[in-house]
Amino acid sequence: MPFFRSTPAPPATPPTEPLTGARAAWSDSFGKLATRCLQVIIILVIVAGIVYASQVLSVVTIPVLLALIIASAMHPVVSWLRRHGFPSVFATLTVLLGVLVVLGLLGYLIVVAVENQWSSLQKSAVQGFQQLQDFSTTLPFAVSDSQVDDAVKTATDFVTSAQFGSGALAGASATANFLTGLVLMIVVLFFFLKDGPRIWEFLLRPFTGASYTRARRVGDRVVSTLGGYVRGTATVAAVDAIGIGVGIAIVGVPLALPLAVIVFITAFIPIVGATAAGILAALVALVALGPVQALFVVGIVVVVNQLEGNFLQPVLMGKTLRLHGLVILIGLTAGTVLAGITGAIISVPLLAAAWGAVKVWDGPDLAAEPWRQKRSEDVEDHERANKRAKRREKAQKARTERGEKAEKARAKQATKAAKAD
Repeated sequence: MPFFRSTPAPPATPPTEPLTGARAAWSDSFGKLATRCLQVIIILVIVAGIVYASQVLSVVTIPVLLALIIASAMHPVVSWLRRHGFPSVFATLTVLLGVLVVLGLLGYLIVVAVENQWSSLQKSAVQGFQQLQDFSTTLPFAVSDSQVDDAVKTATDFVTSAQFGSGALAGASATANFLTGLVLMIVVLFFFLKDGPRIWEFLLRPFTGASYTRARRVGDRVVSTLGGYVRGTATVAAVDAIGIGVGIAIVGVPLALPLAVIVFITAFIPIVGATAAGILAALVALVALGPVQALFVVGIVVVVNQLEGNFLQPVLMGKTLRLHGLVILIGLTAGTVLAGITGAIISVPLLAAAWGAVKVWDGPDLAAEPWRQKRSEDVEDHERANKRAKRREKAQKARTERGEKAEKARAKQATKAAKAD
């Protein structure tokens, strides 16, 4: 009868054979640590190789990266035009022409407003720095002239070094490289705007199943992160330039237009750019108008930066750029050393895109396992799992020792029996 039917016992788990030889030598905690260190070293070597190759081929890699960043920002505009009946080529050419007009206008402002008055800006900055240096000698914690001179020399050597000045600042060959890179960027940007989704689908052909889903999800997040960063940063830079430019013009600071252009450009370099532009504006005001007006300029810069950081960036950029300040500074330094000013500008959006990819690695809202924020219950589960693993390891070790003792006992009995015979 079913009521009296006995339940079959679950199958016995076969005993785990103890590890021997090389596997046993690498199975302890030190062996696992050594294996993980080897994996990290291999990854670092691969990353270093990629960085070196990118630096050698910077004439190609930098224009392609710039085209990718700009295309990510302008892709919604192209999609909107296509949805409203524009042919694909016409929509792409319209957006590309708009991008070129904006870049050309920015270049014109740089040449007319900044380059033509660069000597005046440089002279005012140097004079303002000298006034600050003279004022610092009256303080009880005054810095010696030799220390200031060493700091200025170090900064000057870095700014005029090959790393920082790489690009369009190194002569005729660099000018040719710049023009080549500009043409390449325009061509690549056209195809990214026109056929970006199809190019990405072509690159995803080797992937299937879960790998395809992950690659597609990561690619979408990278594009949205880059696009959101560029659109948000450009808007913030325009607001900063208008706010600070109008403010210093009201105060009466000369060279307000070139200073506003510098504010717009440096706004694309987080943390460092706004500080540098504010210091330059304050030094010009100090030389031209005096310390009171310079303090007014400092106040204007601080107010605009606070409005930007507390209101504009959270609204315009949202979660696009959620990077720690230390990570941003390290990325800026590495980008500047590797690719000069261009590297400083593109390093942060690339870091943000990489972090965005990590955050959706295992799911739409599920980061990769090593980077997930652990909840208290997760930590407790992890501790319990560690305790269970230690108990299993201890039991396995005890079984191994008992097996070895039993084997020795059998061998000893066999030896005695052989002697008795």
